[in-house]
Amino acid sequence: MLTKRIIPCLDVKMGRVVKGVNFVNLKDVGDPVQVAEVYNKQGADEIVFLDITATHEGRKTMIDVVRRTAEKIFIPLTVGGGINSLEDIKNILRAGADKISINSSAIKNPDLIKEASDKFGSQCIVIAIDAKLRDDKSGYNVFVHGGRIDTNIDAVQWAKKVESLGAGEILLTSMDSDGTKDGYNSNLCNAICNAVNIPVIASGGCGKVEDFYDVFNKTNVDAALAASIFHYNQNTVSDVKKYLNNKNISVRL
Repeated sequence: MLTKRIIPCLDVKMGRVVKGVNFVNLKDVGDPVQVAEVYNKQGADEIVFLDITATHEGRKTMIDVVRRTAEKIFIPLTVGGGINSLEDIKNILRAGADKISINSSAIKNPDLIKEASDKFGSQCIVIAIDAKLRDDKSGYNVFVHGGRIDTNIDAVQWAKKVESLGAGEILLTSMDSDGTKDGYNSNLCNAICNAVNIPVIASGGCGKVEDFYDVFNKTNVDAALAASIFHYNQNTVSDVKKYLNNKNISVRL
């Protein structure tokens, strides 16, 4: 059985790790290099580093911070934010990232997914999907620019398309659950997992160790990403893994 991955997320703004609720009201929680190092020591399976305002501010991801973070950790590092071209991807992989995550630029130019996958391998191309329940509750729409713009694209259809274009993984964030600490959105996770055959990472809403168990027990996601629970020292990554192991969820201890 494949082990389930536990992935701390570093949302970075102006070189600092921040955390908010429903994508707003951001608070400073530390230096990304130091935070990543702590999670590496705690036994995180991977780390996701998202430069959350790069696209909105029309600038590139902070390569220097990526490089310094990559030097301190010995687990896979996924980097996203402001990545718009094959050149951007090459630069971030050269700086030490193992995978890149794209969202807004993939919507704007879906061919970028195929080109990147052909050039660098699908295993390092992660498509981030920020999804929000439509007002009529009929399904989920994809949002871009850090959750600011509704694309009116159906999240399930988009997930199928990115898989067909060569994406190796989907980082799925429920905007409705983000930062609420009310648990992952199992309905959204199931909708996407049932539509694709590539790994799906659940994101948004984790508030306690039981939330990890619920999402792995109720859905087929391959990994769960969290921020608040780790940033505020509520629980360590190793706490979460011990708990899951005791609940017979396969994790790398």
